[in-house]
Amino acid sequence: MDIAEQLLNLATKAGAEAAEVYQAKSLARPVFFEGNRLKQLETAQSEGIALRLWKDGKPGLAVAYGAVEPQVLVAKSLELSQLNEIETPELNGSNRNIYPDLGHTIPIEELIEMGKLAIDLVRSEFPDAICSSQWDCDIETTRLVNTLGLNCSYTDTTLSGYLGVEWIRGDDFLSVGDGQTERGHLDPQKIAQSVLKRLQWARTNVNPPIGRVPVLFTAKAADMLWETVQAALNGKQVIEGASPWSDKLSKKVVSPLLTLTQEPDRGPFSCPFDDEGSPTRSLTFIQEGKLKLFYADRTIGRKLGSGSTGNGFRSGLGSYPTPDLVNLTVAPGKFSFPELVTQLDSGIIIDQILGSGAGMSGDFSINVDLGYRVKKGKIVGRIKDTMVSGNVYNALKQVVAIGADIDWNGPCHTPSLIVDGLSVTGRG
Repeated sequence: MDIAEQLLNLATKAGAEAAEVYQAKSLARPVFFEGNRLKQLETAQSEGIALRLWKDGKPGLAVAYGAVEPQVLVAKSLELSQLNEIETPELNGSNRNIYPDLGHTIPIEELIEMGKLAIDLVRSEFPDAICSSQWDCDIETTRLVNTLGLNCSYTDTTLSGYLGVEWIRGDDFLSVGDGQTERGHLDPQKIAQSVLKRLQWARTNVNPPIGRVPVLFTAKAADMLWETVQAALNGKQVIEGASPWSDKLSKKVVSPLLTLTQEPDRGPFSCPFDDEGSPTRSLTFIQEGKLKLFYADRTIGRKLGSGSTGNGFRSGLGSYPTPDLVNLTVAPGKFSFPELVTQLDSGIIIDQILGSGAGMSGDFSINVDLGYRVKKGKIVGRIKDTMVSGNVYNALKQVVAIGADIDWNGPCHTPSLIVDGLSVTGRG
């Protein structure tokens, strides 16, 4: 009998009406470069287990890392349960699935060579550039079992590479970075070429246009917009009346060019089930501008009357499941990135921002960390000391073109897009 089954048996014998065990293991071997050179190799390993039980209808959640004393963890959970209010246990029924790992590991020596290659490619064109880099092979295993017979697990092996470059010319400081997260294969040349392209665009500093200006968000920068959208689609925010879209089902909320879905079986962040054991599935939230669905965990789904959409996730071992998305996907358009640029007569490109984006209100005022000016369809240089402000919900109604260059920003799959007009201030 393994530790998870021991905990369930002990909890049941101690009078718990229901219980679940959540296990998480990870092993990472990151490779770090700093100042253009290999700096260090690390091994990071962690293992944790969380027991959640209900006794007399009251939940108790306790967590342990490393070696676990089953009796101690059960006693702690029981003690904590007496401090909480009565609630309905939200457990999935019998489901026994062990999902195969879709990725595979690569040796540290290969990660080191990737880092050297990426740095050499940048410095061959920009010898004064100072490069830092991190390359990693990360193995994570998740398992969930409960007293209703649920027993499911999966292992996730991902590769990641990041290259950051600092380019200093007198008083002018420029920082550019890009990376990849993939399964099975990384392309250091592609990462380096992406960084080189941005350095080339930034060779000349120019003043930004001032006033209401068309803005092209790169796939990397567009994530700022989707953070607010994800919050607005959260069923918990709907229940609390915080989402401005709470009463907008079946109504147009964004540009008809936009379709937003969840695709949990795609890419390096694929996930077969959520942290409640519900199978994840493809969902359409917005179709051609119209709101179709909110996402929910079991508790919120019951309150909404929709049931769980398979979106109950934990922010950590010691957290309860709450609604969250996996692989939000923005349907790509038909234009390449250069074709999007040619559509701007006078505008700017935002590639990196400083600070956080908008909250639930959608209002934002962001400093452009890395951006470029476009004149007559051509990038003419980098803009500095520039601020862009507006409202996410209004901006998404003004999307006039979408790129075909869909890319991953964490578990968000998004293309570049053009917003017809945002307020730009700076040294004009």
